[in-house]
Amino acid sequence: MKIETKAVHSGDRKKLPDSVPVTTPINTATTYLYEKTEDLDRIFAREQAGFCYSRYDNPTNAALEELVTDLEGGAGALACASGMAALQFAIQAALTDRRKKILAANALYGASVSLLMNVFAPLDVEIRWVDICDLEAVRAATAEFQPGCVLMESVSNPLLRVGPMDEVARIVSAARAALVVDNTFATPMLVRPLEQGAHLVVHSLTKYLAGHGDVLGGVIVSDAAHIETLRALSRACGPVLGPFESYLAMRGIKTFPLRMERQCANAVRVASWLREHPGVGRVHFPADPAHPDAATIERLFTPGLYGAMVSFDLRNGSRESVFRFMDALRLVVRGTSLGDVHTMVLYPVMSSHREISPKQRERMGIRDSLIRLSVGIEAAEDIVADLEQALG
Repeated sequence: MKIETKAVHSGDRKKLPDSVPVTTPINTATTYLYEKTEDLDRIFAREQAGFCYSRYDNPTNAALEELVTDLEGGAGALACASGMAALQFAIQAALTDRRKKILAANALYGASVSLLMNVFAPLDVEIRWVDICDLEAVRAATAEFQPGCVLMESVSNPLLRVGPMDEVARIVSAARAALVVDNTFATPMLVRPLEQGAHLVVHSLTKYLAGHGDVLGGVIVSDAAHIETLRALSRACGPVLGPFESYLAMRGIKTFPLRMERQCANAVRVASWLREHPGVGRVHFPADPAHPDAATIERLFTPGLYGAMVSFDLRNGSRESVFRFMDALRLVVRGTSLGDVHTMVLYPVMSSHREISPKQRERMGIRDSLIRLSVGIEAAEDIVADLEQALG
């Protein structure tokens, strides 16, 4: 063969020895070769297991999907390019062959609200809001509105309310709708929504699961009734995660339980300290015995774990005083994410709920004085010391 041909073909498409890599490799190929065209035909027809094109499936992505399926106890999963892509496709799967109506919790991540109002509403999907922690309100709204999909967060962003998803799931299922739960804040360490009756569970992989601030991704974990719909949507629309990102997410997940336990323990100490500080008003944290959803938390959460998010109000705080506090931090990172190994502070009015109107934020309880803290794995004493010097 000529050098031009050797440059294209030599070294490629070699069968590996009869062994298995200890860790999942990064499979970057977009397409796959089979000895017989008939095998490829059967794979396209989904009559035979295998890979044909990476928009349809990829070995690295498939390994990640199997991993997260096991963590959440689902029937299958779909890895997506971001958490918001995952949420969009979970809702689309929920609405397939159902009424084009979404009953959404009135306490959601700001981008989730924007997704509903700026993507689904213009497509003539009706949106209605409900206090997901008020079962009578959920029951009444479901009976009157007849939604095809109900959307909630396991722990709300940023006020950390915990809706009774098991009871909500019973109401939703009785109405022949689908319950979609964003489980990013709680993670399967605290609660597994599918076991509580949810139909689809969404995560931002970027956050606690990957946990190192170096990968953007999302994942949907589904019950058996919705997994084929998800895969069909993925093949048609291509929201897929890249194999390198899947590899990073898998590597991060290997230490996820260790990180989450440490972060939860640190959060308890940080929240307890904040409650005693004279410069801090209300502290929002699920371990608080006075939390409005304490009974639900005790029933649903893994004993002793309350998550690693803490939100608090500066006493008589204004935007300017919040900015001064954030600028004074030396260890805690000012950032627009959460769930990383390092402690990170975010100002919801500026970031996560920026696109929400001031009146709507006020109705949600998100005031200019509210700060959201994602507690990391550092020594709790060092986190507290930095907060103390910044609060003055």
